[in-house]
Amino acid sequence: MRPALAAMHRYAGLLMAGFLIVAGVTGSALAWKDELEAALLPAVFRAAPPAPGAAPLDALQLRDMVAARFPQASVTYAPLSAPPGRSMQFYLRPAGEAPLASNEVFVDPYTGALLGRRQWGDIGQGAINLLPFIERLHYALALGDTGLLVFGLIAILWTVDCFIGAALTFPARLKKRSPGSKPWLLRWRPSWLLRRHGGSYKLVFDLHRAGGLWLWAMLLVFAWSGVAFNLYGVYAAVMQPLFPHQGAEEIVARHAPSPGPQLDWPAARAQGRLLMAQLAHRHAFDIIEENALAYERELGVYSYHVRSSRDVRAHKGLTTVFFDAASGRQLAAWLPTGAASGDTIRSWISALHMASMWGWPFKLFICAMGVLVAGLSVTGVLVWRRKRQGQARAKALIH
Repeated sequence: MRPALAAMHRYAGLLMAGFLIVAGVTGSALAWKDELEAALLPAVFRAAPPAPGAAPLDALQLRDMVAARFPQASVTYAPLSAPPGRSMQFYLRPAGEAPLASNEVFVDPYTGALLGRRQWGDIGQGAINLLPFIERLHYALALGDTGLLVFGLIAILWTVDCFIGAALTFPARLKKRSPGSKPWLLRWRPSWLLRRHGGSYKLVFDLHRAGGLWLWAMLLVFAWSGVAFNLYGVYAAVMQPLFPHQGAEEIVARHAPSPGPQLDWPAARAQGRLLMAQLAHRHAFDIIEENALAYERELGVYSYHVRSSRDVRAHKGLTTVFFDAASGRQLAAWLPTGAASGDTIRSWISALHMASMWGWPFKLFICAMGVLVAGLSVTGVLVWRRKRQGQARAKALIH
């Protein structure tokens, strides 16, 4: 069994190496995405109050200003807050058949002034799209749906290989136990250590093996959350039979729009606040800040999002209520943690992957993890190359 596992690990690692090097290096940069964008283009991503104590304009007033400025677009997502000192980001959808030149705009929350715009991910627009382009490289090699599928398959292979790689570090089974035999854990201990005086090959091998063990839990988080991001159907097919889920997305997707006039944006925000307050009372959580209001015209549904004590993310909370856009009747709710274990797991692995919790120390850790993921791929290739060279020399001596 061990030779078969070793062969699987070897060839899986060779297949994944290039992808994981790209994912690791780009992921290190993306851990600091917000900070890098603000440093690169402060005039677009930063917004200081015009006077001490100045209050930002109402978020829905800003949405109306954006909608008036871009009549060819539909503004169906309104951020309701922004981090202090940051611009507000609005997303645009085509209102008709004609494509839009930009699908994101950045607005000064104090004045409503347009600070910048971009077609997300189009590196031809320059520095304003550098981080989005790096993000496209990170999850799809900037190859669209094809890259998304390929990286999703790599994430599946990586998840399986996490377990294969761990199994290969286990000590060989003893054919016959003797009174002096070491316990299993003591025999496994060398796999966690580096042989510093065994030559360059042994050091590289130990860096690969011990590094994989010490980082194993986070490697699995990266791999399995990558499946959730890129191939959610596969992720759901595995997780939903094993863990309960709230099913809010399925309920909303089946909703048929109600007849009658739709709530306007201020009325929808008021209804979202009411429903969220009721939800918080029923489930005993605190609302920390409201984050966004979104409208799905095809479904006739509003969704109201806040960051609550049930969120694990530090920004852009995912605590959500969905309600009918005509009657205001609640259709479903989704809590990131505490309601269904499957959703709690997904919330945690997603937040860990995206470094969206625990502030700059965890961002630094995830940044280092990206470099280490690339390093594990490089050491794996070096180990394979050294073994192949040894096999070639052995064959040459035989002949």
